[in-house]
Amino acid sequence: MSNKVFKHIALVSKHKWTVFKLCCRVGIPWRGLVHDLSKFSPTEFLESIKYYTGTISPIKECRKVNGYSMAWVHHVNKNKHHYQHWVDWGITPKPVIMPYKYVAEMICDKIAAGIVYEGKNWTESEPIEYYLKERESALIHERIDKVLLEVFTQLKDNGIKKTLKRKNIKAIYNKYCKNV
Repeated sequence: MSNKVFKHIALVSKHKWTVFKLCCRVGIPWRGLVHDLSKFSPTEFLESIKYYTGTISPIKECRKVNGYSMAWVHHVNKNKHHYQHWVDWGITPKPVIMPYKYVAEMICDKIAAGIVYEGKNWTESEPIEYYLKERESALIHERIDKVLLEVFTQLKDNGIKKTLKRKNIKAIYNKYCKNV
């Protein structure tokens, strides 16, 4: 058990560090600094230790076993960079537009997750491939979906250094979400 604790802390720390570096590239260092702090809360941390494998997210592993993850429910409610946080759960669930800083953080988070979990196998086409599968069941605002598609397509075509720049990410966000 204690081995899992240290390995999980190392994995989360590596992810947080990668997100921080990417957030600095897009001009939101504070979001990178406070990114995923809830992973150290008892609700998330204990479940993550129990289902830690080192190769896939403990949340996915927990879902395989239980069909749900309380850590995920907690995480989405505490972290605004997840599109699932931005759904109005009225009579008919309706996704709403996310503010720029959370969209930029989400982009960095998705890229960092791939970098950390895929390791040396990660390529700049991984985020668009992953997102195309994810979006089939995602309840995400259509304008935010367009932002993600354009950013991840640029990443695949132009690389991380050309794509992940504050001016570029902000321009893509404004193209789809400004004046809404």
